[in-house]
Amino acid sequence: MSGQRLVILDRDGVINEDSDAYIKGLDEWRPIPGSIEAIARLTQNEFRVAIVSNQSGLARGLLSIDDLNEIHQHLHHLLKQIGGRIDLILFCPHAPGDQCLCRKPSTGLLDELGRRFQMSLQGVPFVGDSWSDVLAARAVGARPILVETGKGRRTLTVHREDLEAVAVFPDLSTAVDKILEAGS
Repeated sequence: MSGQRLVILDRDGVINEDSDAYIKGLDEWRPIPGSIEAIARLTQNEFRVAIVSNQSGLARGLLSIDDLNEIHQHLHHLLKQIGGRIDLILFCPHAPGDQCLCRKPSTGLLDELGRRFQMSLQGVPFVGDSWSDVLAARAVGARPILVETGKGRRTLTVHREDLEAVAVFPDLSTAVDKILEAGS
């Protein structure tokens, strides 16, 4: 499956509003304006789209796997209505102290993504809002892109010097415009 075009997205803070109290169910899940349409534009331009997301709310008992599945089914439904799709959603269910290999900035989710799509992630755009997204992207050779939504502004403030080579955009919609413009 070489030659495929792929974009990797974090979920909370990139596609939907984030919360320091965690997104615990569909009633708290709110798309960031323009994000659903941005994903559909990727799909309509023959990009595959994958989500890799830390979901420690599962380990903390703040939401169930059924709650998480309901959120993801709703996301799939919204995208289908406008001609978009998510090709794969991978998530880490562990808490930060669990010493797992999948929680970003570890690369387990990204390694699994590469295996499933049978492709290198070298140079693949990875849009995130946190320092852990940037570190994970760099670790697998993907191209980190930071959005200022979610934790993005905080990440930009705290890690400004370390982000010199990272493209920064106001939101996913603007980032997708640039990805489509570049064609990769």
